[in-house]
Amino acid sequence: MQDLLSHPAVQAAVVPLIVGLAIAGLLLPLRLSGLAAVAGFVAAVVLVGNFSFSTLTATRKLVLLAVAASLLGALADFAFKPTRLAGVVLGALFGAAALWVFWAVLAQRALAEGLPVGAAVAALVLWTVAAVLPLQADPVRAGAAGVGLGTGAGVGAVLGASALIGQYGIALGAASGGFVLLVMVLGGRVRAGASLTLTVSVGASLLACAAVLLAQLPWAAAALLGLVPLAVRLPLPGRSPHGIQAVIAVFYALVPALGCWALVWTASRAVS
Repeated sequence: MQDLLSHPAVQAAVVPLIVGLAIAGLLLPLRLSGLAAVAGFVAAVVLVGNFSFSTLTATRKLVLLAVAASLLGALADFAFKPTRLAGVVLGALFGAAALWVFWAVLAQRALAEGLPVGAAVAALVLWTVAAVLPLQADPVRAGAAGVGLGTGAGVGAVLGASALIGQYGIALGAASGGFVLLVMVLGGRVRAGASLTLTVSVGASLLACAAVLLAQLPWAAAALLGLVPLAVRLPLPGRSPHGIQAVIAVFYALVPALGCWALVWTASRAVS
């Protein structure tokens, strides 16, 4: 069993998917199924075993901020329904927090280089949060966005030569996939809420930025992932079962992700 749990594919995909599905089902009566995303993500972090409070590296700060986003999202689900303006405000707040995550990396650069890079980091986080948060009332589109953003950032990071960031991203996408599986079975009874949308938007955008700053993901590839929230808004067959809608929405979400992967692959081939 220990050998099985130490396999990267199990840590990054299988366990997060199972945990995400289980948590989505267990928290269904509380209308907090959206916490499936952070549950599967944290499960992968624990299995990978690369987390400690003793030295807060950029990736460890990233994990903390993703968990904080899920807690804030759960609070919002109980206390109030975030508006479109709230998405922009929260996006700006987490965009500023992203500078804390990557401060050690940005501080090593000259001011003329560090300022535009920091602005790009904040802008990507702001856009992703503001674009994904309004999907909270649509579990099909919200879950699909989580799959596309998480998997897109994860596989992109692997192609960009960062296994750890890749595992984290794939785990976030797989956990969102567990949520989508429950939606396929139970339909509209499953609530995404801010607990899902805030988690996947903050987590995936930070992972994409980490893959750029700490690995070899091109900024253009990270920017392509910003199209995922727009792709999942494409029309779905309204009278079809939720299962069919979910499959189509996930397909929509993976198209920008495929573009991201192709761009990373092309860039790596050009360098070699």
